[in-house]
Amino acid sequence: MRFTYKAHNNEKTGEVQTVKEHSENVAVLCRQFAVTALKKVLYNVGLLHDIGKFQESFQRLIDGKSIKVEHSTCGALVAKELYPDAIGMMMEYCIAGHHSGIPDGGYKNDEPDMPTLCGRLKRNFEDFSEYKEELELMEINRNEVYDFLRQDCGKNLEIFVDKFSFLTRYAFSCLVDADSIDTALFCNGEKMRPLTADFQVCLEKVNLKLNSFVCTTPLQKTRALLQQQVFRKTDVNGEIYLMNMPTGSGKTLCSVKFALEKVIRTGKKRIIYIIPYNSIIDQTVSVFEEIFGSDAEILRHQSTFSYEENDYTEDYRKAVKSAAENWDVESIIVTTAVQFFESVYANKRGKLRKLHNMADSILIFDEAHLMPQNYLQSCLRAITYITKYLNSEAVFLTATMPDFSKLIRKYALENSQIVDLIDDTSMFPAFQKCQYQQLGKLRAESLLEKAMSYPSSLIIVNKKQSAKMLFELCGGKKYHLSTYMTAYDREKTIQEIRNELEQLEKDFPAYKDVPQDRRVMIISTSLIEAGVDLDIYTVFRELSGLDNILQAGGRCNREGKRNQAEVYIFDLNDESRTLQDMKSNITSGILEKYEDISCPQSIKEYYDRLLSAKREVIKGKTITQNCSDISSIPFAEYARNFELIDSSTIPLVVPRDEQSREIVDSLKFSGGGLDIARRLQKYTCSIYQKELDDLIRQHVVNDFGTGILCLINSDYYDENTGITFEAKDYIM
Repeated sequence: MRFTYKAHNNEKTGEVQTVKEHSENVAVLCRQFAVTALKKVLYNVGLLHDIGKFQESFQRLIDGKSIKVEHSTCGALVAKELYPDAIGMMMEYCIAGHHSGIPDGGYKNDEPDMPTLCGRLKRNFEDFSEYKEELELMEINRNEVYDFLRQDCGKNLEIFVDKFSFLTRYAFSCLVDADSIDTALFCNGEKMRPLTADFQVCLEKVNLKLNSFVCTTPLQKTRALLQQQVFRKTDVNGEIYLMNMPTGSGKTLCSVKFALEKVIRTGKKRIIYIIPYNSIIDQTVSVFEEIFGSDAEILRHQSTFSYEENDYTEDYRKAVKSAAENWDVESIIVTTAVQFFESVYANKRGKLRKLHNMADSILIFDEAHLMPQNYLQSCLRAITYITKYLNSEAVFLTATMPDFSKLIRKYALENSQIVDLIDDTSMFPAFQKCQYQQLGKLRAESLLEKAMSYPSSLIIVNKKQSAKMLFELCGGKKYHLSTYMTAYDREKTIQEIRNELEQLEKDFPAYKDVPQDRRVMIISTSLIEAGVDLDIYTVFRELSGLDNILQAGGRCNREGKRNQAEVYIFDLNDESRTLQDMKSNITSGILEKYEDISCPQSIKEYYDRLLSAKREVIKGKTITQNCSDISSIPFAEYARNFELIDSSTIPLVVPRDEQSREIVDSLKFSGGGLDIARRLQKYTCSIYQKELDDLIRQHVVNDFGTGILCLINSDYYDENTGITFEAKDYIM
């Protein structure tokens, strides 16, 4: 009787899953997930990933002995022996890292105690050769795989290494998702149902919504004509589509209709809507839920949203939780750019499980101009690889479109199939609802005096300290928005602003004779420029990037009810404008050259100049910068350093209601956790390290040993302006 080599024990039922059963199950799933060229490679990766469990010590471990046994490197050693080439290298990275994460490649002189792949492959293991008796590997057509790896690389070694690193992460994604699914199925006995959508019904509902708009005004007719340019190209084959449409032209509905037409025509599995900021997701999801209703189970995957906090059935919560782990949905996913790109460039199984399910998808990048410029090359390469090799298509959507055709060919793949969805930009001026005027340098008092002469005004500044200073200087009906405030208070303030503006328009038709005490003043940082749907009479924008100024202009006369509206560009009399200098200087040149700074030519020149000035930064952030060979790719190091958001700010939780106070109190006993951190996101504000140090010195911050920093003295927070750095004064 043969010895039974165990992979898993089911503690509930007492059943045993053998290494053979688990390995073959994982191999079949890997092959099912993989693109055609890698199916046999991935099948063998699945077979070999756990052969280290044939070691006698691992069998003692699974029987209850308290010992440490490494098993994941064993399969990598066999892959190296059987395939001493690029195919084997890909298999080695995947198998060795399938628990701890893809390791750095390292160097030939690395010692066995080092965590690199080179170091680990020098370690000694017990005999695990029994795998040869139980597992049968597939024969791989190496030439076929080599052709796939070399495709589109020419003689460019750097592109080859970068593409290889992407496909290795993709292969790893297939492996770890297959491993997780089979293990969960054996141990828990249930397979979660996927989230689904009836794309045909969803398309009918979008069409119904679009047809409900009555086109009577010239602007409405122009909007319909512009959208028709996009819809006429739903049957055009491409990999990346550029949807350059002005603010107010109905980009969101237009992009969703295009994506639904595409997903139905091409048989894709899902639509992934990628948004730059958490704050915009609320608005986008609300639009989708209102249109689709129960015909689309939308996966909302973002750090600031918890399904536990909302009214969902237990069945739906379970399905959503499972779907969030690997994005295995046949529906619509709405997520952030940070979540998306970190799921491409991570090295850990928790994040990389999602990568292989970016295949067979329509990807929509909303506000595409906000792709992080420091990692622009990496982001563009990821998109070109997904669209060229994983049977997906991408849409870039923005009102301020850089020359992405040029950027993609320069920084990613030269032969990407790029389609411009808007050929005729002559209609763009019809969407211009305001004029941009320069005021030059202004003192704070002069700025406020001018702003208060309008029925409603919005002042957007570059720094939180400036916003707070202006708010404290001005009187009347005023509102403040910045990340010194929690999302909880920002949402409340935005709703108050919206209500006040609606009431103002009702009480004073055409905004005639608005008394001083009813005039509305909003002072904000740039957070208001994207995803905050407000219609302001006049906007003032501190000199910054052209994209910021045009986004600010999108809040002015938003509905186009007035023929004439102004956006004033000013320069605060502030000598410390360092971060904005490059963008501001380029914008100053654009302002001098173009009468209409919102025209496509102005926007193109701005981005050409800006991205040309930053080309060394853009090129300096790829994974290949510190390696020249596939054997030394720094997977783990690159993942650790891959930060798309500004890490100079630190989140601080501020209890703002009974629920948040209860959660913070529970930290003293619960030890924190990811779900608690997610539930506290909307009660979080952002501060700099030196500001945190100041609060710590005053003993008003505590993390209760969880790493979740909390404000424990409410005197250091104001609901109107957010965090303060000194206690309120009291008169006894």
